[in-house]
Amino acid sequence: MPDPLIALLVFGLIVGGLIAVFYPRLGLAARLRRILHLSERVRMEDALKHALHEQIEGRFANTNSLAGALEITRHRAATLLIALERLEFVSIDDDGVHLTDAGRAYAMRILRSHRLWERYLADRTSVHPVDWHLKADVAEHRLTEQEANLLASRMGHPLYDPHGDPIPTERGDLPPLEGVALAELGVGQLGTIIHIEDEPAESFERIVAEGIQPLMRAKLLDASPAMIRVSIEGQEHSLEPMLARNITVHPTVADDRDKALSALSEIRPGFEATVVRISSRCQGPQRRRLLDLGVVPGTTIRGELESATRDPVAYRIRGATIALRRAQADLIYVDEIHAVESVVEKDDHARAM
Repeated sequence: MPDPLIALLVFGLIVGGLIAVFYPRLGLAARLRRILHLSERVRMEDALKHALHEQIEGRFANTNSLAGALEITRHRAATLLIALERLEFVSIDDDGVHLTDAGRAYAMRILRSHRLWERYLADRTSVHPVDWHLKADVAEHRLTEQEANLLASRMGHPLYDPHGDPIPTERGDLPPLEGVALAELGVGQLGTIIHIEDEPAESFERIVAEGIQPLMRAKLLDASPAMIRVSIEGQEHSLEPMLARNITVHPTVADDRDKALSALSEIRPGFEATVVRISSRCQGPQRRRLLDLGVVPGTTIRGELESATRDPVAYRIRGATIALRRAQADLIYVDEIHAVESVVEKDDHARAM
C-alpha cells in the first residue's frame, strides 16, 4: 500500500499546481491569456500603423507588404486584415487596404505616441539614438491617449520627433514633410537637414556615427554614382548614395549662420565673445544643461582660467564661473572675440575722464 504521507504530499502538489495554473486573474492560464490578448492587440496596432505609413507614402498596404513589415507569414497577415475589416478599421478591395476614418484615427494615435516617446528619449534621457525607435515601438502600445497628451504638454507640444518626422497633433492632423534628398542638391548648394530616415536600423546607425542630425546645415561639395561628398556644420563627410538618400534637406540660401564662427574652446583667459548659437550636434540633456547655464544667443562668455592641459576651462557665464570640457566648448559658436579690459585699465580710463 502507498504511504499515506506520500499520497497526501502528491495530492497537495497536484492541487497546488492546479491553483497556480487556473487561479483567477493571477494564475498562469490567466496571465497567458492576457499575454496572448496583448500580443494580438499589438499586432493589430502595428498593422494599422503600417497601413497608415503606406497611405502617407501614396501607396496601399496589402497582405505581402504587411507580412514583410511585421515579419509574419502571409496567412497570419491575411488573418489580421480580416480581423481589422470586421472591426471596421479597414476596407479591402483590389487596390489594397484602405483605412476607415476610425482606423486612421486609431493608427494616428499610435504614431503620435511613438514619435512623442522618441522625442522624450532624445530630449530627456541619455538613451542612444539607435535605440530610440525600438523603445518607442514598445511604449507606443502602452501609452493611453491621455498619457500621450500629458507627455506632449510637459514637453511643450513638440512639432517634430528627433528624426525630423512631424508629430501628429491631438486632433490627428499630420503636417506634410517636404524636402529633397541630400544628393539632389546642386554642387555648392546649401540645405538644412530636416529628416533622417531611421529604417533600416543599420543605415541610421551609420548616419548617427557620422554625427549627422536634423537642423544641421549641409553644403554639397561633390556627387558621383559612388560617393556623395558634403560639408555639414563645417565638417566634411563622404557618404554612399544609399545613405545620402536617407537624409532629407530643405534647400536654402546662405545667411548669417553660414559666416565663419569660432568655437568657444578657442577663447583664452582674458578674452570674451558673444554666443551666436549652439551646434545642432548638441542634443538631449547636454543641450538642456547649457541652456540652463545661460548659454543662449547674445550671452557674453569670458575665459577665466584654464588647466595645464586646457581641458576643462573655466568660463564666466552670466556672473557664475562654469567649467566646461573642450568637447562641450567645441559645440558653442561665438563671434566678436576681443580682449577683456582689465581693472587697472578701467581705473586709468576713469581717471583720464
